[in-house]
Amino acid sequence: MKQIFWLIIGLVAGFIVAHKVNETEQGRAFFANLDAKTRDFTDALVDGYKEREAELRANRNN
Repeated sequence: MKQIFWLIIGLVAGFIVAHKVNETEQGRAFFANLDAKTRDFTDALVDGYKEREAELRANRNN
């Protein structure tokens, strides 16, 4: 129970800090950059997954 309490406290504190950082111009630029990098990473994962899935389907049909 104590661990859940500290987890919730950490999440709330992180949210508050992120909100305050996002109020500044540098903070918005930081989060925009982070968002772009995250999108690039997830796009690469999806592309890799689709390529591997296509390879497996091609091998199954042979």
